[in-house]
Amino acid sequence: MSDLRIGLVAEGKTDLIIIEAALRAIMTEPFVLTLLQPEATQPRMGEGWNGVLKWCYATSQRFDGVLDDDPTLAGFDLLILHLDVDVAAMRYSDGGALVTQLAQTHDWGALPCVRSCPPVIDSCNELLSVLRSWLGGVSIGERTVVCLPAQSSGTWLAASYLPSGHRLLAGVECNDAVEEQLKYLTLTLKIKKKSQREYRKKAGEISNNWRRVTELCRQAQAFEDAVRAVLSRR
Repeated sequence: MSDLRIGLVAEGKTDLIIIEAALRAIMTEPFVLTLLQPEATQPRMGEGWNGVLKWCYATSQRFDGVLDDDPTLAGFDLLILHLDVDVAAMRYSDGGALVTQLAQTHDWGALPCVRSCPPVIDSCNELLSVLRSWLGGVSIGERTVVCLPAQSSGTWLAASYLPSGHRLLAGVECNDAVEEQLKYLTLTLKIKKKSQREYRKKAGEISNNWRRVTELCRQAQAFEDAVRAVLSRR
């Protein structure tokens, strides 16, 4: 049997590292993960949440139907769309003039859409609705999983290796400063934000301690459940 083929639309390359490590804990079968966004040959898309937005918009312009049936994605058994939940606090103007204009023209869901936390699920649901609006007439199918780490994928990283009871783990999914604060910790714990090299060093901890991550982060468990649901339908 050939390896499972997974496509990933993400905000950045450190998100790729974290999501791949999570998948290694969730899945028993071998897989090949391909980063579709950000993609080196499409620099105009950019990185970050507005890069994901532009990918969704570009998809809506070339295709209309269920995302699973998009001919350009036919080679994938699973597609993952990633957005950090802290995007719910952003404004379209943060993405620049083009993004602001597109949002107005296409009547996309409102940003900011952040809700009181806890519970984190309220902001997650609002952000999911916004992401769906970026896809226009394209609907999310049975082979697509939306990955919404709260407040960022760096939260999952922190949950995987910080000592039990660490101050940053208190109400961790409602703290949008967790990933930023990792660089201010003591030498043995500190991680520079968005450093691919340092995130790769911790990837094994994410995989090995994934059960701990899901216990601390409901959105991690939701991601696992969604991936398993897709695999069960294969």
